[in-house]
Amino acid sequence: MSRILIVEDEPDIMRGLELNLRAEGYETVSAATGPDGLQAALRDAPDLVLLDIMLPGMSGLDVCRELRARHFVRPIIMLTARSAEVDRVVGLEIGADDYVTKPFGIRELLARIRVRLRRHDGSGDRKAVLRFGDVEIDFDKHEATRRTVRVELTGKEFDVLRMLAEHRGKIVTRDQLLEEVWGYEHFPTTRTVDNHILRLRQKLEENPSDPRYILSIYGEGYKFVG
Repeated sequence: MSRILIVEDEPDIMRGLELNLRAEGYETVSAATGPDGLQAALRDAPDLVLLDIMLPGMSGLDVCRELRARHFVRPIIMLTARSAEVDRVVGLEIGADDYVTKPFGIRELLARIRVRLRRHDGSGDRKAVLRFGDVEIDFDKHEATRRTVRVELTGKEFDVLRMLAEHRGKIVTRDQLLEEVWGYEHFPTTRTVDNHILRLRQKLEENPSDPRYILSIYGEGYKFVG
């Protein structure tokens, strides 16, 4: 049974989410403020977090940022009444896995939860450890080292690298990365992907300006050749 933390300050929405998630067989934990949500996530280690952006005490964006800084790697789905694209971009840039705008359909939300849990559980034939050059990546443990020194990667950076590695030697387009890693078939900008690639190169390549392993294919996407 997967445990889902709901961080939401509107009682009616909280209750509705609790009832629907429990009906689907999930265990739920709840918090109504940003600080309480942060503590609950760190204390209870939920399998997934539903996190409202507008929260008392601490915004959902700040909660997400702090969780990722503390190496919380479980999926985070942001919930918000806002529709501005800048909120979506900021949320994804700081480590959120998905973004749902209120009012949302419960079936759509449940489907997104299932996708995120399935992607995170490590099932299937995915390679657990990747080695290239002086880098070693353990995807199951979310650990990365370079020359035996630990390298801090975000959850999304692990996901991007894993997808590129699974398609070793083949071109992966930005749209493919957005759909598989971020869960969007259509997204207003590919800057999110480019920024993650840039950070991966800075952390893992000997010469980030002339990468050896994570290559750009002009006009098409990226290719991993490690």
